[in-house]
Amino acid sequence: MRVHAIVDNLDDARLAVTAGATVVQLRAKVPTDELVVRGRGFRDLAALFIVNDDVEAALALHADGVHLGQTDHGAEIARREGLLLGRSASTFDEAVTADADYLGVGPIWPTPSKDDAGAPLGIDELARICRAVTTPVIAIGGIDATNAAACITAGAAGVAVIRAATDPHLARAVDEAWRATHRE
Repeated sequence: MRVHAIVDNLDDARLAVTAGATVVQLRAKVPTDELVVRGRGFRDLAALFIVNDDVEAALALHADGVHLGQTDHGAEIARREGLLLGRSASTFDEAVTADADYLGVGPIWPTPSKDDAGAPLGIDELARICRAVTTPVIAIGGIDATNAAACITAGAAGVAVIRAATDPHLARAVDEAWRATHRE
């Protein structure tokens, strides 16, 4: 889960995997039936496949998992059906109380995709969350190739990106930081 690419179409998902993404997350604010149409072909990519906010679509697409926000419904269904369950957390309290297989924590830095998420957490708060939980933390928000390594050094298992999803420099930065931090 080192590089988690958040995309809204198959072409961008393919480019992201080519650039080094290990996870592709289909995120589009559309009805379930349209999301299923958009998601065709994701399952064939050489990456974990996650669907955002829609357990029904995740099941229909045979996704590996679903990512749900704090108020999204469907965690019980995801657990029952054996889906990997990701949860968003934008505060320390949300992170330490979340029932999830991984946490999307952020925003770490300012980003246009998380305007409604409140103030950025910053790298120190990310590190505090990573120390407090046993669940893998995926840092999100304002992350690119220039700052992704700082997230790994702070304890994150990986980073999630939208704008940088197809940047091959991002995966290299994450991998180098991972090797330095974990002494692979």
